Amino acid sequence: MDTRSAIIEAAATLLARSPSGDVSTRAVCEAAGVQQPVLYRFFNDKDDLLAATIDHVWDQYLAVKRAAKKSEDPLFDLRAGWDSHTAFALANPNAYKLMFSPTLRSEPTAAAEAMRLLREVLERLAVQGRLRVLPEEAARMVMAGNTGVALALISRPSQYPDVSLSPLVRDAIHRAILIDLPADGSPADDARKAAATTLASSLGALTPRPFTSAESALLGQWLAQIAETRPAD
Repeated sequence: MDTRSAIIEAAATLLARSPSGDVSTRAVCEAAGVQQPVLYRFFNDKDDLLAATIDHVWDQYLAVKRAAKKSEDPLFDLRAGWDSHTAFALANPNAYKLMFSPTLRSEPTAAAEAMRLLREVLERLAVQGRLRVLPEEAARMVMAGNTGVALALISRPSQYPDVSLSPLVRDAIHRAILIDLPADGSPADDARKAAATTLASSLGALTPRPFTSAESALLGQWLAQIAETRPAD
């Protein structure tokens, strides 16, 4: 293991054990067996070290998601992804809270990777005609709900003592974005939205490409407007 990796491993171990959710660079150096000047050859400051540590912890979780075999039903994968996200937060509360901390100036890259993997599942649902909204909007809704529940469970356990809150919120959000679950919209409105989101999600996969890049962008914009427009009363 190289020196940089050893420093990150030491920081991850100390972070997991920290009652306060914080670590000092001095303690990390002692655990890694290096002097502080060595640490600052690899990291600009403590925030930079913590961002790298969070990426390291999250990458272990994301590696499992990357390697997971896709099921035949993307809805199964969507539900499983939510549940594994919550389980990861409960198992790694300090690293999870730091990922979303506004005080951390260096943004970890793992957040973008997690969103990308989520969008892939939602795009599969859109291609099947099962998504009520566009994949990008659905991804934001799912991620915001999942992280909100996870942060509530690990940050305020006295207020949120029951982990069954997570699947309750999961199913509520899924009802809002999926047309094959009970929802308030009329069947005709559901079909219109599904058709628009399905076509929008399939544009990039068409071969040979029937439109120029500008035409595809314009059609995508029109389809998004169709999906988001409410029917007249």
